[in-house]
Amino acid sequence: MKTTTLKRSDAKDGFVLNEGYFKRRNLLDWLFAALVVCGGLYGFFRYQAHMDVYEKGILLGVIPAAIAMGWFWRPLRALMLVVTVVSLLGIVSYQGDLARAEQVFWLKYFLSSQSAILWMSVLFFMGTIFYWLGMVASRGEGGHSAAFESMGSKIVWVAITMALIGTMVRWYEGYLIGPDIGHIPVSNLYEVFVLFSWMTAAFYLYFEAQYKTRALGAFVMLVVSAAVGFLLWYTVVRGAHEIQPLVPALKSWWMKLHVPANFIGYGMFSLAAMVALAYLIKQQATEKRWYKLTPLWMLGVVICFVPIVFRKSEVAGSHYWLGYLFVSGLISAGILLGRQRLAERLPSFEVLDDVMYKSIAVGFAFFTIATVLGALWAAEAWGGYWSWDPKETWALIVWLNYAAWLHMRLMKGLRGTVAAWWALVGLAVTTFAFLGVNMFLSGLHSYGEL
Repeated sequence: MKTTTLKRSDAKDGFVLNEGYFKRRNLLDWLFAALVVCGGLYGFFRYQAHMDVYEKGILLGVIPAAIAMGWFWRPLRALMLVVTVVSLLGIVSYQGDLARAEQVFWLKYFLSSQSAILWMSVLFFMGTIFYWLGMVASRGEGGHSAAFESMGSKIVWVAITMALIGTMVRWYEGYLIGPDIGHIPVSNLYEVFVLFSWMTAAFYLYFEAQYKTRALGAFVMLVVSAAVGFLLWYTVVRGAHEIQPLVPALKSWWMKLHVPANFIGYGMFSLAAMVALAYLIKQQATEKRWYKLTPLWMLGVVICFVPIVFRKSEVAGSHYWLGYLFVSGLISAGILLGRQRLAERLPSFEVLDDVMYKSIAVGFAFFTIATVLGALWAAEAWGGYWSWDPKETWALIVWLNYAAWLHMRLMKGLRGTVAAWWALVGLAVTTFAFLGVNMFLSGLHSYGEL
């Protein structure tokens, strides 16, 4: 294997040797890799009796994947280590007794799954507020904009940490309830909304670091906060935080692969749509004629009334949705009225366009993988790869929408306004495929019905 590459030097003639991938690893990189290998192998030998051959393969595959991610983006190493240590503290604190969740201080208020996820929710809201304070605060000497945005970024990191701790501990809590009840917590809307929230936020933080701008956090975190708002309603009104046994169709190792891949796609499509919204706001910043702004304020109306449309009349919690309508209305109006000031803080059109494109490209790749995995799972569970179930049909519509977007981008040079509006329409299509199908249609995926 080659460990060196040739790279042209700054001199007018000659080349210099550039260190290869593994040669660039430092001591901390290898120490992190050793910890991941030791932890993964311990889990393999400790719990292999409870895993089938596929689950063993998934665990062994996670080891090099975790190392690669930690090497690719170093902040993930600290995240993985903190989540591992704190999750193990929570698990050990149970001592095999679920009742200790109400008896042990740090379990009751911080580390039980429900407590950790509630902390996640509060922290995501706080992070969103600080990002917006950074957008409207004064910049330059004596200004606090950078401090607010930095605080928002740090709070979102802590929120992601609490989300992962809550997920790990919830996984263990399921097995405490009963060996036949325990499962990876990605099986219902409550669990996947947690997954969606922290994944979307984590991908945003990566782009934030790569492009060295925090200005997009105010927009991207809106969709995360909306997801958290739904999660809280779903918890309070439906008691969705209760761990339930899996339906027979979900008792499969395929779920461990299909669902996370699917929600990487959903998260990236949502991120792209919020960047597209920022693009349109920046583009229309100096427009004074309100009839020219019709598409934007109509979009605000749609955003405000989406929760009302999605709410069934017999569902409890109507006051919550009225509050959601009021808050989303204020946000939409504030963005429209303050668009000129916001546009000054946003990065260039080139950066916005590039983030939008990369988000859709990554989301499309993972959504494609999820669709293939879903077909294989369907063949095992229901005897056929494709049955034109409503969920499958709308997943295909989502896939075709973004396939067409990428085709137009790569083949026809799609850019600018059309690309941005298309990304926003894509979010509407994706939202219906994710939630609308569960609410208004029925089929083989009815276990996800609201």
